[in-house]
Amino acid sequence: MTALALSFLTFVSTALGGLLALKFRDRLHHLLGFTAGVMLGVVAFDLLPEVFELSGAQGENGLKAMVALVAGFLLFHALEKFVLVHTAHEEEYAHHAHPHVGVVSALALISHSFLDGAGIGLAFQVSDAAGITVALAVIAHDFCDGLNTVGLMLLHRNKTSHSVVMLVLDALAPVLGAASTLAFTLPPDLLVLYLGGFAGVLLYIGVADILPQAHSQAGPGASLRLIGLTALGAAVMYGVVRAAG
Repeated sequence: MTALALSFLTFVSTALGGLLALKFRDRLHHLLGFTAGVMLGVVAFDLLPEVFELSGAQGENGLKAMVALVAGFLLFHALEKFVLVHTAHEEEYAHHAHPHVGVVSALALISHSFLDGAGIGLAFQVSDAAGITVALAVIAHDFCDGLNTVGLMLLHRNKTSHSVVMLVLDALAPVLGAASTLAFTLPPDLLVLYLGGFAGVLLYIGVADILPQAHSQAGPGASLRLIGLTALGAAVMYGVVRAAG
């Protein structure tokens, strides 16, 4: 039950991040630049090390997980292009917003949040110490998950009410994920593939969707500031992972 109790803190953390995005929507490009760095940091400093550690424990070299990462990246890329059905020239892309893309991206983050909660529960299946460590890391970066969810919805011109609905779903997802682990134990080989696939999805959302859109919305001379915010986001996630480890 400790896993479930800690997962409620992720609800609060996610909700606070989303409310911040709603309040400062006029500075959304700054928030998106920062959170793109956070998402890059989650993949590089959290998911991938976990993938390779789990692969090594199974006597694998991580190749299957990297195949899953590429598959996740390409799958989301294909899904985005299918949803968009572009009729514009590539150079005009920055001026187009597609509500469905915001919804699909938000749903991907909600799925990731569900797995975050499941990760807390599965870690407690190993030991209380491992569970608490994972929970602290999840609570810290779920703040940015909430911010990302709302940011993506607003970025693609979804209604505020729809953004709030997605935020609530994102906040509930870790709680449901943690609760689900009370009923099953996930085999390590499947966990590796899940983590690899979602690392690919998050990598795509961060570097191919959020970051280009953040720069397209910024005014002249703001690129250097956004790059700095992206680097800061990655550095913050590095610090969170190191502190949790």
